[in-house]
Parts: sequence; C-alpha cells; structure tokens
Amino acid sequence: MTRSLVLGAAAIEAVTGVALIANPNLVASLLLGTGLSGSGTAVGRVGGFGLLCLGLACWPGRDRVTARVTWVLWVYNLLAAVYLGYLSVGGVFVSKILWVAFVLHVLLTILLTGPAYDAVSATKVARRDAP
Repeated sequence: MTRSLVLGAAAIEAVTGVALIANPNLVASLLLGTGLSGSGTAVGRVGGFGLLCLGLACWPGRDRVTARVTWVLWVYNLLAAVYLGYLSVGGVFVSKILWVAFVLHVLLTILLTGPAYDAVSATKVARRDAP
C-alpha cells in the first residue's frame, strides 16, 4: 500500500514538473486562472525542474520505500495543501482546478501521515539500537 501511494505521489509530481517545463503559462492559467509574465515563465520552468526531480528522487525502488522518501513527500504535500488552501480561500485566484489540486494534496497528506510517522519512528528506533 505505501509503495503504491508513494509511486502515485511521485508520478503526480513528475508529471506536473514536465507540464511546467513544457508550458508553465498553461499550467498557471489552469491552476490559478491567470497567465504568467516573462519572469514568471522562467520561474515556473525552474519550479518544474524541481518537481520533476522530486518525483524522480522519490520514485520507489524495487525493495522498499525509504523513510526519507515518505517523510519528504508528506512534508511537500502538507506545505502544498496549506498554500493552495490559502490561495483558494483568499479568493485572489479563482479556478476549479486550484480546488482539485488543494483536495489532492490534502488527501495525499492524510494518506501519507501514517506511513511517514511509522517510517520516522522506525528510523529513530534503529538509530537508538545501533551499536
């Protein structure tokens, strides 16, 4: 279950990164309901590089999902949910897709909470028991 969840979250971020690299103005228009300036396009592409790298770095290996990957995806989704919620509630940006993105990040945060907590707890126990 955790592997599939991490795989799905990593894939979503990688695909979003590729979309931002390819056409940051379109992504911004769909997500925020407004286009980007020239500098916004550049920053959007750099953000796309980061999301693509996040997705690739968090892609689960054959054996298991590491504690760090689970923790990083949980923190990212929590921060993204808080910020997208702020943008949605603030009413500055109006887009139905913004609400969808907000709900998706909230859902991923909730689903990753247990595995992230378990992974971090197991890491602490292993460090404490190590010689």
